[in-house]
Amino acid sequence: MILDNQLMFTGTSNGATAGITSGLYTDAPTTGTQNSSNIIDLHIAAASLWAPVLASGQGARDLGVGDDPALKMLIQVTTAFAAGTSLQVGLQGAPDNGSAAPGAWTTWWLSPAVALASLTAGARLYDMDMPRPPAGVGVPRFLRLTYISAGTFTGGGSIEGTIVLDRHDQMYNATNNAILGGYPPGIVINN
Repeated sequence: MILDNQLMFTGTSNGATAGITSGLYTDAPTTGTQNSSNIIDLHIAAASLWAPVLASGQGARDLGVGDDPALKMLIQVTTAFAAGTSLQVGLQGAPDNGSAAPGAWTTWWLSPAVALASLTAGARLYDMDMPRPPAGVGVPRFLRLTYISAGTFTGGGSIEGTIVLDRHDQMYNATNNAILGGYPPGIVINN
């Protein structure tokens, strides 16, 4: 798995100085609806035959839907959450507003609400391929994550969110839901 600073939704790696950042690569949502610290700008230097022309004269790269390989979303908890009730993560896209800034945001996909007990370090909140824009929504120039918190997370908790070419995946461990936990107890593998 390779992380690209230009495809990070979270943290200060892209130069974000405000918002809900908690570290170089992480965001720390606390209450209500909050947005990721980074907005990914999909502009390209000049419009061409294969790229749509936006109001400001810039084109937007189309990140999905592809196959072999398809870009993937990787949104995971890096520090366990405390207090609070549950958390949802959504992907939003926006067109150029004509001044090289985001226009109206549209939610493309929203995860199920993940209960506090499952918001442990390593938990994955959004494992899916990069989705295409919903019907009737054009190719966006800007992408961001939105976090919807039920209750207030007062005891910390942070998330890392990015778009990757390939995730390092393995099944969850049956005893503690930890990633890279291996096989659950009772399974014998003959060598």
